[in-house]
Amino acid sequence: GGAISLGIHTILFLKLYSYKDVNLWCRELSTVKAKKLARSLSCPSPQHFKGGEQKVCYPGNLTIKDIYYFVFAPTLCYELNFPRSPKIRIHFLLRRLFEMLFFIQLLVGLTQQWMVPIIQSSMKPLKDMDLSRMTERLLRLAVPNHLLWLMFFYSFFHSSMNFTAELLRFGDRQFYNDWWNSETVTYFWQNWNIPVHKWCLRHFYKPLLRKGFSKIVSQSAVFFLSAFFHEYLVSVPLRMFRLWAFTGMMAQLPLAWFVGHFLRGNYGNAAVWMSIIIGQPFAVLMYVHDYYVMHYGNEAE
Repeated sequence: GGAISLGIHTILFLKLYSYKDVNLWCRELSTVKAKKLARSLSCPSPQHFKGGEQKVCYPGNLTIKDIYYFVFAPTLCYELNFPRSPKIRIHFLLRRLFEMLFFIQLLVGLTQQWMVPIIQSSMKPLKDMDLSRMTERLLRLAVPNHLLWLMFFYSFFHSSMNFTAELLRFGDRQFYNDWWNSETVTYFWQNWNIPVHKWCLRHFYKPLLRKGFSKIVSQSAVFFLSAFFHEYLVSVPLRMFRLWAFTGMMAQLPLAWFVGHFLRGNYGNAAVWMSIIIGQPFAVLMYVHDYYVMHYGNEAE
């Protein structure tokens, strides 16, 4: 419950930040203070209008209806005129709803019946620092963890976001690209979560470049921001500060450099998949172990 609440408020924060930025850019454009801004598509001028289409220009977008539509739309980047689909497809909507309900039940069931027993049996090897048994538990946990992660990805980025988009007649359905074909770590992070990538690119990475920072520094700052939010969404609900998620995200920087310079093609793709399959269950085990020791260590003794 805590993680869901923090996730919702984090999404709302990113949306409102984008809303503030875009309206600031439009206000600057309307007062002819920043004609060279490359973000004018966010505030379209008449030459971008198509015949017969009704478009909104700043400040006509500053309405309660407009901001509430953006809050519920499956995107983090604000636009004055979002692409809209012509109608709601009931059959498509019902399929996505069925997938959401089915995968929620499947995720809960597999977590209880498959992951939890493995995690519980991992506590003693972790406590005894038995390296061989710890490795065996990690590999056992990697299979269900990865399967659940893939199902979560499909249910969230495909089923639930398409369901919301269809309900709101939201036209931009590019929520992910072919991240499974990633031959570099950078390509993976650019394509597995398009809404977050677009927000980081538009509101964080490019502003840093315009302020004179190098690409390496700007990319590192983006990973640092992502690492902060990953840790925030885990540590606060668990009420413990361990930095496993933060460290895992920051470790992507040297991994990206290594894969980009020394691995190509299928080898690079294999390295990306291995980092996902092994890295996630390792972080899960560390958090569960620390939580177990903090709350149940005395009882076990």
